[in-house]
Amino acid sequence: MPSFDFSSELDMVALKNAIDATGKKIIGRHDFKGTSAKVELNEKDKIVTLFADSEFQLNQIKVILFPEMEKKEADCTKRLDAQTMQKVSGDKVKQELKIKSGIDSELAKKIVKLLKDSKLKVQAAIQGEEVRVTGAKRDVLQEAIALIKKSITDFPIRSGNFRD
Repeated sequence: MPSFDFSSELDMVALKNAIDATGKKIIGRHDFKGTSAKVELNEKDKIVTLFADSEFQLNQIKVILFPEMEKKEADCTKRLDAQTMQKVSGDKVKQELKIKSGIDSELAKKIVKLLKDSKLKVQAAIQGEEVRVTGAKRDVLQEAIALIKKSITDFPIRSGNFRD
């Protein structure tokens, strides 16, 4: 029976490239000269940390970072969970952006419910951070992919691992 998986994996190499490109642009910009503006990536904890001298400067870093990330991997900024801005020594500020990877249980349940409510002849099962969809025909599975991609736009979801 044909099946495939819905998943949401982070492309860490693309993220590193985007952060490196952002760092180079920050160094090259005249309005950032002599400031503490920088972007750091903690791969282990999956956190991007932005450092700046003011809230305005922090927002300017985001204006540079987000398009760079989108260039490398479409919709990847949707997986960022912005934490509250923190004051660091003096007037300096920092903000952490947590990176969500994988499909959490709430979103997985939403996908299964959407597929059940659609009356498509497919079965969906939650398997850890993925949702496996099984159906009798390829065409039905393709309809399921189209339905989920159209319905869920607030988080990047990929379909893959197709088996026949």
